[in-house]
Amino acid sequence: MRFLPIFLDLQTGPIVLIGAGELVRAKLRLLLAAGATVRWHATDDDYGLGSGEEGIGRIQRIPGDPLTGDLQGVIAILCAGAGEIGEAMAARAKSVGIPVNVMDDLVHSTFIFPAIVDRGDVVVAVGTGGTSPVVARRIREKIESVLPARIGDLANFIGRWRKPMQERLPEFPARRKFWERIVDGPIGALILAGRTAEAEKELQAIADPATFANGKGSGLVTLVGAGPGDPDLLTVKALRALQDADIIFYDDLVSAEVLDRARRDAARVSVGRRIGKPGIGQDAINELLVQAAREGKRAVRLKGGDSFIFGRGGEEIAALREAGVAYAVIPGITAGMGAASEFEVPLTFRKMATRITLLTAHKTHDAEAVDWSALTDTRMTLVIYMGITAAPAIREGLLAAGRSPQTPVGVFARVTRTDAKSVVGVLDKLPELAEQVESGPAILIIGDVVSRSRPWLSKAGLEADLAQLEAKFLSAAE
Repeated sequence: MRFLPIFLDLQTGPIVLIGAGELVRAKLRLLLAAGATVRWHATDDDYGLGSGEEGIGRIQRIPGDPLTGDLQGVIAILCAGAGEIGEAMAARAKSVGIPVNVMDDLVHSTFIFPAIVDRGDVVVAVGTGGTSPVVARRIREKIESVLPARIGDLANFIGRWRKPMQERLPEFPARRKFWERIVDGPIGALILAGRTAEAEKELQAIADPATFANGKGSGLVTLVGAGPGDPDLLTVKALRALQDADIIFYDDLVSAEVLDRARRDAARVSVGRRIGKPGIGQDAINELLVQAAREGKRAVRLKGGDSFIFGRGGEEIAALREAGVAYAVIPGITAGMGAASEFEVPLTFRKMATRITLLTAHKTHDAEAVDWSALTDTRMTLVIYMGITAAPAIREGLLAAGRSPQTPVGVFARVTRTDAKSVVGVLDKLPELAEQVESGPAILIIGDVVSRSRPWLSKAGLEADLAQLEAKFLSAAE
């Protein structure tokens, strides 16, 4: 290790910045974001900045030759786009013992800039000894993807409570256990979810920190939306939850590829239900979630799509609240959005569709119970979940309510998966279209916007080609 990672306290003095163009402005933005006071020598005399630049009041624009400028109290010197002045400034900095960085010049630099992950009070620096900034940036990207956005808030929260807790828990081993339980338990989860006020109340409610430190860990249930099937559509937060889980309760609609992203040693319990297979029932699922949390486990309730769109997430949260169990919710891409994206169906389109209605029609009697008369506006796009079985009743309901039989419709099955399939046509033929996708899960999209989808345009192009071929054949026969 040639370069020792250190962190400069930017409150102790100014930084001298020398250079021109976008290179120096990029460094300036970084310094201002870190709270530095900057003495800026623009070697091209251009001190212009974009409007609304944060921290602009901490810039001192210094005219004249930087080689003769005042270095009193300066804690570091940076040169970016400074040309030959950078080398001369480096020599001056070294002569007076001030750390100096000349961009892309290891020979004249006494320190280098790492790739930085900034989470407020949590900062991660990645360096390659100046040999490959691109590699450092790639590593930073990996860290960015797994580090919670509010991890800095968690560090700040603990920092505010460190001294009071030190007085209540003078012994270091007990204090360490205490904070480990805070970070890994429900209080830490509340901070990472942005619910700081609740976390404060929970910590204040701990009457005996020593007992808490030596007690059994509190469990946490996280409702995770698994999306429509493609594991690459999982959110970063969902991936973290799957990697942290002790036990996962998953639906049948969750793909094997998504489950493969979970921690290998996590227990997996199927609690799903499909048509003709009612499963264990919602009450039993609720009991399993509560039991896992009371055993101190980090449980994930993994649902296809999104927990709050026909996923019974609201019922499960109600049960967790009643049981006094800590929980968190991580949204997922709902299947309707997945279908629209994969097959390029613009659910809204200016002057064509201005409203979207999401509904479910699991069985025929579900469809018969819908008030279709409220859904006949031609500028409304209907997104119907679990509608294959009820396709005949959906067709009849909409036609009876006055929707045109020529309304474009699409049946999109197993969206975002490798065996995804789409069939498009008109409302009058909906039952036949539903049969063509063979099996679900499937989304029905009904509305004029389907005519702008990729499958519709492809079909229209193919039909036009066939029409031209038929015309040529008939002409040749004559």
